[in-house]
Amino acid sequence: MTTPLNPPTDVRPELLEAIRDTAADIARTLRSCTDTTVPILGAEWTVGEAAAHLVVANELMATLAAGQEQSYGDGTAASLAAANAESLAGFGERDATVLLEGIVRHAQAFADAAARRPATEPTVTPLGPMDLGALGAYLLTHMMGHGYDIAVALRQPHMVDRERVELALPFLMTGMPRIVDERTAAGFSARYALRLRGGSRFAVTFDEGVVTVSAEPTGRTDCTIMLEPVAFLLLALGRCSPASVIARGKIVAWGRKPWLAPRFPGFFKAP
Repeated sequence: MTTPLNPPTDVRPELLEAIRDTAADIARTLRSCTDTTVPILGAEWTVGEAAAHLVVANELMATLAAGQEQSYGDGTAASLAAANAESLAGFGERDATVLLEGIVRHAQAFADAAARRPATEPTVTPLGPMDLGALGAYLLTHMMGHGYDIAVALRQPHMVDRERVELALPFLMTGMPRIVDERTAAGFSARYALRLRGGSRFAVTFDEGVVTVSAEPTGRTDCTIMLEPVAFLLLALGRCSPASVIARGKIVAWGRKPWLAPRFPGFFKAP
């Protein structure tokens, strides 16, 4: 269950701008690519497959933003993996120029469609129901994750920054209860306060394994975790390990039970 941060009436213009800019940044990265078979570190995909996935996903998100329902898995990790594999099998384009144009075109289509509808408009997404504002943050998060992978594989600067992480936060808050690893969270109860260094804060409460995310803690906090925003996103998306974040001084923890901090990432399993 999630208690959202006060949503605006319209989808935030800065969110739509960030979506367009992130797509453009990924396109610039792909323009340097002469071989789309370069592997993505730690994944089964190549650069070309990751870029093709972004084309398909951006088109899906634009379709949803326009008010048209379209199924894509049932929200579970297995179903999303199967949907990804099926979509890649059905979309064989791997030319970098064609792919970057598709990524930008569909991101723009999303922004155009979302700008005409209220942020509170309900949508059904690959991770379940959420409003249009959260869907926009979902698209931004998704592009940053795979854009980061592509940039690292091609040894180019990535496009994840503090401002974009803040804009992605409504989706991260909405999605967190939906990706709980029931096995590791079973029976666990504690209250965490999470702070992005220099930015937003929110609370994550476990009650016998059931997670609630809210703007403020609903009781006495057991552990407060403060993270550098970019490290927070990369950790949330599984692009870096808790040990590496700690080693680089990107996280600090305090409170009644600070030893609970290292356990936090393990309670979630990104699809």
